[in-house]
Amino acid sequence: MKKGRRPAARDRVSKHGIARATREHAQAAPDALLVNESESPLAWLARRKDQDGRPMIDAVQFAAGERLREDFTRAAMTPRIGANLTSPVAHGRRTGGDSAMHFSDFVIAAKERLNRALDAVGPEFSGLLLDVCCFLKGLETVERERGWPRRTSKVVLGLALDRLARHYGLAAKITGRNRAQTRAWQAEDARPTMDAHRD
Repeated sequence: MKKGRRPAARDRVSKHGIARATREHAQAAPDALLVNESESPLAWLARRKDQDGRPMIDAVQFAAGERLREDFTRAAMTPRIGANLTSPVAHGRRTGGDSAMHFSDFVIAAKERLNRALDAVGPEFSGLLLDVCCFLKGLETVERERGWPRRTSKVVLGLALDRLARHYGLAAKITGRNRAQTRAWQAEDARPTMDAHRD
């Protein structure tokens, strides 16, 4: 790379598909997660087109699913597959950090957001969202594990992501008034005067 050349967007993506945060993003959100988009079933669905040429999930559904995944990851809910070297050593061994005093406010807040989101979508959709968005299971795997007919998981996932997006307040279209009503802090019959501001 030549001196003075700004890195292109593709320069920030490693060969494994992990997006690196830019300096601006790192300053704005120091807790930003690195995401490997190639492992996400949602990213795969967002890139794929249906017969009409539309993405299999839209941008709002994708954003809702990724937001759930971020909270899941920040809440430290991913299963640990190795030794926990981040826990403090107490009494000659590393504990799993099960007690509440080992969790930061950041982790507790992420768990609360995750629980609120899963409660909002209901028990019908929460398991599917956890499997696909958080545990990154493919749709075929979900169908096989649940004994569903082929291609039904895509329809159910779309409904679940719509409900999740509604919980987060995400919408493809913004609706509302064109202009807000003008408000004043004066009585209705009062008129402004400029004499009070003269010397």
